[in-house]
Amino acid sequence: MKQTPAHDNYNPDLLALIPKDSKRLVEVGCSSGALAKAFKQINQACHYTGIEIDAGYTELSRHHCDAVLNASIEDLSQASFNALLPVDCWIFGDTLEHLNDPWSMLTRIRDQASSESSIVACIPNSQHWSLQARLNCGQFRYEDVGLLDRTHLRFFTRTTMIEMFESTGFRIVEGKPRVFEQPTIEVLEAVKMMAIAIGADPDQAANDAIPLQYVIRAVPV
Repeated sequence: MKQTPAHDNYNPDLLALIPKDSKRLVEVGCSSGALAKAFKQINQACHYTGIEIDAGYTELSRHHCDAVLNASIEDLSQASFNALLPVDCWIFGDTLEHLNDPWSMLTRIRDQASSESSIVACIPNSQHWSLQARLNCGQFRYEDVGLLDRTHLRFFTRTTMIEMFESTGFRIVEGKPRVFEQPTIEVLEAVKMMAIAIGADPDQAANDAIPLQYVIRAVPV
């Protein structure tokens, strides 16, 4: 199954969370290397490694990364994983949801992490109002891109993102929602009514339905 199409764009909100003094970085799912190119304009002295499962994208990213592995990070042997270390910043830009077991991967990273290291991630929000609307109408169909990308294996909300990092030994220290399209007042009212019906906080439910994604930075506890 083909991964998300390669492109020359990068996520500026994710870039903003990467510690600028990071010396060694690993980006999981580096695609064309656009984020590596942008970060190297900030810190030319860093060593930036990309991990990319698609062979074609791997070749593209070699133009901007210092090293690239054509592999799934979940399939790396312990020796290959150890060869990446030490890592100041791990980058997961819309990739944790593609892993079979992101909890095990985060735990693996935590076991080798120093107190100064970070993880930055962008994760799609499965509580988004558009997805709730689709579910309400029975229109849960996989697509080539977006919240229902057919290569997504895991689905997270703001609450379960926090739980995932906390359960694997990390603490989220920075983050922000990424909002691209506002729902109508009627849609938000419907979200609130559903929350009230099940005894949840309607205002929190409405707020959590607006972001398409969240970007976060987490550090070891």
